[in-house]
Amino acid sequence: MSKYATGKYAKAISDRSGLEFPYREMVREWNGSFVHVSEFEPKQPQLEPKPQSADGIALRHVRTARTENDVPYSIPENGFETYSSGSRIINVTAPGHGLTNGTTYRFRGAPLAITAAGGKFQFTNPADFDGITGVNIAKAAGYAITTGLYVNDARNTSDYSVANFFHFTVDTDTATIGGVKGGGVGCSVGPVTLSSWLKKLKNLFVNYLVLNNVHVQTTMKLDKKDYQ
Repeated sequence: MSKYATGKYAKAISDRSGLEFPYREMVREWNGSFVHVSEFEPKQPQLEPKPQSADGIALRHVRTARTENDVPYSIPENGFETYSSGSRIINVTAPGHGLTNGTTYRFRGAPLAITAAGGKFQFTNPADFDGITGVNIAKAAGYAITTGLYVNDARNTSDYSVANFFHFTVDTDTATIGGVKGGGVGCSVGPVTLSSWLKKLKNLFVNYLVLNNVHVQTTMKLDKKDYQ
Protein backbone atom coordinates (compact mmCIF):
# COMPACT_ATOMS: atom_id res chain seq x y z
CA MET A 1 0.00 0.00 0.00
CA SER A 2 1.33 3.41 -1.03
CA LYS A 3 2.30 5.82 1.69
CA TYR A 4 1.63 9.53 1.31
CA ALA A 5 3.24 12.48 3.00
CA THR A 6 1.12 14.40 5.49
CA GLY A 7 1.70 17.70 3.70
CA LYS A 8 2.59 19.52 6.88
CA TYR A 9 4.64 22.11 5.00
CA ALA A 10 3.06 21.72 1.57
CA LYS A 11 1.05 24.33 -0.31
CA ALA A 12 -1.90 23.83 -2.66
CA ILE A 13 -3.61 25.97 -5.26
CA SER A 14 -7.39 26.32 -4.94
CA ASP A 15 -9.39 25.28 -8.00
CA ARG A 16 -11.86 28.06 -7.24
CA SER A 17 -9.84 31.16 -6.42
CA GLY A 18 -6.40 30.16 -7.72
CA LEU A 19 -4.89 31.25 -4.45
CA GLU A 20 -2.28 29.35 -2.48
CA PHE A 21 -3.27 27.76 0.80
CA PRO A 22 -1.74 25.30 3.24
CA TYR A 23 -2.26 21.80 1.87
CA ARG A 24 -3.75 20.49 5.11
CA GLU A 25 -6.51 23.17 4.96
CA MET A 26 -7.76 21.99 1.62
CA VAL A 27 -10.93 19.96 1.10
CA ARG A 28 -12.56 18.18 -1.81
CA GLU A 29 -15.98 19.33 -3.01
CA TRP A 30 -18.72 17.05 -4.34
CA ASN A 31 -17.75 17.87 -7.93
CA GLY A 32 -14.09 17.00 -7.38
CA SER A 33 -12.82 20.57 -6.97
CA PHE A 34 -9.90 20.95 -4.57
CA VAL A 35 -10.57 24.15 -2.59
CA HIS A 36 -9.67 25.83 0.65
CA VAL A 37 -12.00 25.16 3.54
CA SER A 38 -13.08 28.81 3.53
CA GLU A 39 -14.27 28.43 -0.07
CA PHE A 40 -16.10 25.18 0.36
CA GLU A 41 -19.65 25.07 -1.01
CA PRO A 42 -21.91 22.10 -0.30
CA LYS A 43 -23.83 20.47 -3.08
CA GLN A 44 -27.04 22.34 -3.94
CA PRO A 45 -29.91 20.30 -2.46
CA GLN A 46 -32.07 20.90 -5.53
CA LEU A 47 -29.62 18.86 -7.60
CA GLU A 48 -30.80 15.76 -5.73
CA PRO A 49 -34.34 16.47 -4.56
CA LYS A 50 -35.80 14.04 -2.07
CA PRO A 51 -38.87 12.15 -3.25
CA GLN A 52 -42.11 13.67 -1.97
CA SER A 53 -45.31 11.71 -1.61
CA ALA A 54 -48.65 13.25 -2.50
CA ASP A 55 -50.75 14.87 0.21
CA GLY A 56 -53.27 12.56 1.80
CA ILE A 57 -56.78 13.48 0.63
CA ALA A 58 -58.95 10.40 0.70
CA LEU A 59 -59.95 8.82 4.01
CA ARG A 60 -59.12 5.18 4.54
CA HIS A 61 -62.33 4.18 6.31
CA VAL A 62 -65.28 5.73 4.51
CA ARG A 63 -68.90 4.95 3.81
CA THR A 64 -71.73 6.67 2.00
CA ALA A 65 -73.70 9.39 3.75
CA ARG A 66 -76.88 8.23 5.43
CA THR A 67 -80.29 9.86 5.18
CA GLU A 68 -81.64 10.79 8.58
CA ASN A 69 -85.22 9.81 9.24
CA ASP A 70 -87.70 12.46 10.28
CA VAL A 71 -88.23 12.63 14.03
CA PRO A 72 -90.54 14.69 16.26
CA TYR A 73 -89.46 17.95 17.86
CA SER A 74 -90.15 18.24 21.57
CA ILE A 75 -92.36 21.21 22.45
CA PRO A 76 -91.78 22.94 25.81
CA GLU A 77 -94.34 22.49 28.56
CA ASN A 78 -97.61 24.26 27.70
CA GLY A 79 -96.06 25.42 24.45
CA PHE A 80 -99.42 26.06 22.75
CA GLU A 81 -101.13 29.45 23.17
CA THR A 82 -104.49 30.60 21.78
CA TYR A 83 -104.37 33.86 19.87
CA SER A 84 -107.61 35.56 20.83
CA SER A 85 -111.18 34.82 21.88
CA GLY A 86 -113.15 33.17 19.08
CA SER A 87 -110.01 32.56 17.02
CA ARG A 88 -108.78 29.18 15.77
CA ILE A 89 -105.17 30.37 15.44
CA ILE A 90 -102.69 28.84 17.89
CA ASN A 91 -99.14 30.06 18.43
CA VAL A 92 -96.53 27.46 19.38
CA THR A 93 -93.30 28.15 21.25
CA ALA A 94 -90.55 25.97 19.79
CA PRO A 95 -87.01 27.33 20.26
CA GLY A 96 -84.83 26.53 17.25
CA HIS A 97 -87.50 24.28 15.74
CA GLY A 98 -86.00 24.15 12.23
CA LEU A 99 -89.41 23.43 10.69
CA THR A 100 -90.31 24.46 7.14
CA ASN A 101 -92.89 27.13 6.52
CA GLY A 102 -96.02 25.79 4.81
CA THR A 103 -95.21 22.13 5.52
CA THR A 104 -97.75 19.84 7.15
CA TYR A 105 -96.78 18.42 10.53
CA ARG A 106 -98.59 16.34 13.12
CA PHE A 107 -98.84 17.18 16.81
CA ARG A 108 -98.61 14.47 19.45
CA GLY A 109 -98.97 14.37 23.18
CA ALA A 110 -96.73 12.59 25.66
CA PRO A 111 -95.51 9.12 24.60
CA LEU A 112 -96.87 6.05 26.38
CA ALA A 113 -95.56 2.55 26.91
CA ILE A 114 -98.37 0.17 25.96
CA THR A 115 -97.58 -3.50 26.13
CA ALA A 116 -101.08 -4.90 25.70
CA ALA A 117 -100.98 -4.37 21.93
CA GLY A 118 -97.58 -5.95 21.39
CA GLY A 119 -95.56 -3.23 23.04
CA LYS A 120 -96.38 -0.58 20.45
CA PHE A 121 -95.09 2.91 21.02
CA GLN A 122 -98.06 5.28 21.09
CA PHE A 123 -98.88 8.84 22.11
CA THR A 124 -101.53 10.58 24.17
CA ASN A 125 -103.26 13.73 22.98
CA PRO A 126 -102.18 17.17 24.19
CA ALA A 127 -104.19 18.42 27.17
CA ASP A 128 -107.36 20.43 26.48
CA PHE A 129 -107.13 24.17 27.13
CA ASP A 130 -109.17 27.32 26.50
CA GLY A 131 -111.84 25.56 24.44
CA ILE A 132 -109.29 23.73 22.27
CA THR A 133 -109.42 19.94 22.49
CA GLY A 134 -106.23 17.91 22.44
CA VAL A 135 -107.73 15.31 20.12
CA ASN A 136 -108.33 18.04 17.56
CA ILE A 137 -104.79 19.35 17.83
CA ALA A 138 -103.43 15.82 17.39
CA LYS A 139 -105.50 14.92 14.34
CA ALA A 140 -103.83 12.29 12.19
CA ALA A 141 -103.75 14.42 9.03
CA GLY A 142 -101.74 17.13 10.77
CA TYR A 143 -101.70 20.87 10.09
CA ALA A 144 -99.82 23.13 7.72
CA ILE A 145 -97.74 25.44 9.90
CA THR A 146 -96.59 29.02 9.34
CA THR A 147 -93.28 29.97 10.92
CA GLY A 148 -93.23 33.04 13.12
CA LEU A 149 -95.59 34.38 15.78
CA TYR A 150 -99.08 35.53 14.82
CA VAL A 151 -99.51 38.93 16.51
CA ASN A 152 -101.62 41.99 15.76
CA ASP A 153 -103.54 40.00 13.15
CA ALA A 154 -100.38 39.38 11.12
CA ARG A 155 -97.36 37.12 10.91
CA ASN A 156 -94.21 38.39 12.63
CA THR A 157 -91.40 37.64 10.17
CA SER A 158 -88.41 38.74 12.25
CA ASP A 159 -85.52 36.25 12.32
CA TYR A 160 -86.05 35.57 16.02
CA SER A 161 -89.78 35.00 15.59
CA VAL A 162 -89.39 32.69 12.60
CA ALA A 163 -86.65 30.64 14.27
CA ASN A 164 -88.43 30.12 17.61
CA PHE A 165 -92.18 30.20 16.99
CA PHE A 166 -94.80 29.04 14.52
CA HIS A 167 -98.58 29.05 14.33
CA PHE A 168 -101.38 27.03 12.76
CA THR A 169 -105.17 27.13 12.46
CA VAL A 170 -106.89 24.34 14.36
CA ASP A 171 -110.00 22.70 12.93
CA THR A 172 -113.46 23.45 14.38
CA ASP A 173 -112.44 24.57 17.89
CA THR A 174 -112.18 28.23 18.83
CA ALA A 175 -110.55 29.87 21.83
CA THR A 176 -112.79 30.82 24.73
CA ILE A 177 -110.62 33.55 26.24
CA GLY A 178 -107.48 33.88 24.12
CA GLY A 179 -103.88 34.29 25.23
CA VAL A 180 -104.09 31.08 27.25
CA LYS A 181 -101.22 28.60 27.24
CA GLY A 182 -101.73 24.83 27.43
CA GLY A 183 -101.07 21.42 25.97
CA GLY A 184 -99.29 19.94 28.97
CA VAL A 185 -95.93 18.19 29.18
CA GLY A 186 -94.29 15.91 26.60
CA CYS A 187 -95.94 17.24 23.45
CA SER A 188 -94.12 17.12 20.15
CA VAL A 189 -94.45 18.13 16.51
CA GLY A 190 -93.11 16.13 13.62
CA PRO A 191 -93.90 14.35 10.37
CA VAL A 192 -97.34 12.89 9.90
CA THR A 193 -95.80 9.42 9.79
CA LEU A 194 -92.78 8.66 11.93
CA SER A 195 -90.28 6.17 10.56
CA SER A 196 -88.02 3.78 12.46
CA TRP A 197 -87.10 4.08 16.12
CA LEU A 198 -84.40 6.67 16.31
CA LYS A 199 -82.27 7.78 19.18
CA LYS A 200 -83.91 11.19 19.31
CA LEU A 201 -87.35 9.65 19.62
CA LYS A 202 -86.19 7.27 22.33
CA ASN A 203 -84.62 10.18 24.18
CA LEU A 204 -87.91 12.07 23.96
CA PHE A 205 -89.64 9.14 25.65
CA VAL A 206 -86.94 8.63 28.27
CA ASN A 207 -86.80 12.33 29.11
CA TYR A 208 -90.54 12.36 29.59
CA LEU A 209 -90.38 9.42 31.97
CA VAL A 210 -87.56 10.99 33.95
CA LEU A 211 -89.32 14.36 34.04
CA ASN A 212 -92.46 12.77 35.42
CA ASN A 213 -90.67 10.27 37.68
CA VAL A 214 -92.24 7.32 35.89
CA HIS A 215 -90.70 3.87 36.23
CA VAL A 216 -91.70 1.33 33.59
CA GLN A 217 -90.96 -2.28 34.48
CA THR A 218 -91.37 -3.80 31.07
CA THR A 219 -89.34 -4.63 28.00
CA MET A 220 -90.73 -3.08 24.84
CA LYS A 221 -90.06 -4.47 21.40
CA LEU A 222 -89.77 -1.43 19.17
CA ASP A 223 -90.60 -1.81 15.52
CA LYS A 224 -90.95 0.56 12.57
CA LYS A 225 -94.72 0.14 12.43
CA ASP A 226 -95.00 1.11 16.10
CA TYR A 227 -94.32 4.76 15.33
CA GLN A 228 -97.35 5.47 13.18
